[in-house]
Amino acid sequence: MSFGRLERTQGSQPMADINMTPLVDVMLVLVVIFILTAPLMASSIRLDLPRSEGTVPGTAPQFVTLVVDASGQAFLDDQPLSQPALAERLRRIGADRPGTEIQLRADAAVPYGRVVEIMGAAHQAGLQRIGFVSEPATAGAPAARSKAP
Repeated sequence: MSFGRLERTQGSQPMADINMTPLVDVMLVLVVIFILTAPLMASSIRLDLPRSEGTVPGTAPQFVTLVVDASGQAFLDDQPLSQPALAERLRRIGADRPGTEIQLRADAAVPYGRVVEIMGAAHQAGLQRIGFVSEPATAGAPAARSKAP
């Protein structure tokens, strides 16, 4: 005895047409982008600036490095200085280059009062820009704290 199907149905036929919806979506997005960026490109004003010998190209900002170690000793550009010598040197720098920035690197164990003394000497010398340099904290490591005396 043999078994068979009585009727055979055709499976779904492959679609021969291209789906236009994604293509239209992409094209509309591109049109919107071009509409938004076209005014930005057209509004730039082209100039032929005159030449002058008086203009100077921008120079890099000037800075000096001031380091205070754990014992409170100050080093200006890696030279150890006492407090009066540091104040005099900062005065000369302030007179020669008043816009100079001081990059202050102080050890975590340095008392706050010592850092304030150095900042005061810099302000008296006319140096108003002081940058505090620190190390980035590592993930998972506790922050270092100095012990109060």
